[in-house]
Amino acid sequence: MPRTGGKDLEILDAAERAIRARGYNAVSFRDLAAAVGVKSASVHHHFPTKADLGAAVARRYAERFLDALGDPGDLAVEPHDLVGRYVKAFRSSLEQDGQMCLCGMLAAEIAGLPDAVAAEARRFFILNLDWLETVLSRGQDADKAPDGESGRDRALSVIATLEGALILGRAFGDLESFDRAARAVNRGVDGESPG
Repeated sequence: MPRTGGKDLEILDAAERAIRARGYNAVSFRDLAAAVGVKSASVHHHFPTKADLGAAVARRYAERFLDALGDPGDLAVEPHDLVGRYVKAFRSSLEQDGQMCLCGMLAAEIAGLPDAVAAEARRFFILNLDWLETVLSRGQDADKAPDGESGRDRALSVIATLEGALILGRAFGDLESFDRAARAVNRGVDGESPG
């Protein structure tokens, strides 16, 4: 496990940017070393294998993402506002640097990922599903859910919509495409069918 400062954080940052832009399999230690200004052997010193690095990047990303969302059970924040915070977290990655969700990129490559990296990508989605299910269960009674969907079903739909919205926003090179696709999330939270 990397230390909490110095070159290891620079390497993690460079790896995150590279994976979000090009995917895990397109990233090399040589590229990361050049980005950070060290020799490739130095990257290996901090992260012995690419799988160690990939898992650390995904774990850190998931923790930061969930920390930024806050407690899904916080009764001082309305469920609609928490979902709005969730949408904003996805949108900000496109808005700030035109890049994808790190774990969305990893999920697209999951069949070719080392087990440790794939496990961390799955963990991101499990944590997100749990967070959303908690929020959505606060926001709607089960009998008012669109088409009888469970909270888990609605959470899956929200994540799928936002990951897809990121792809469209990136493909078209604009935020409007993301925003239009993401409107379905708010409609679903407000009790309407998200379709």
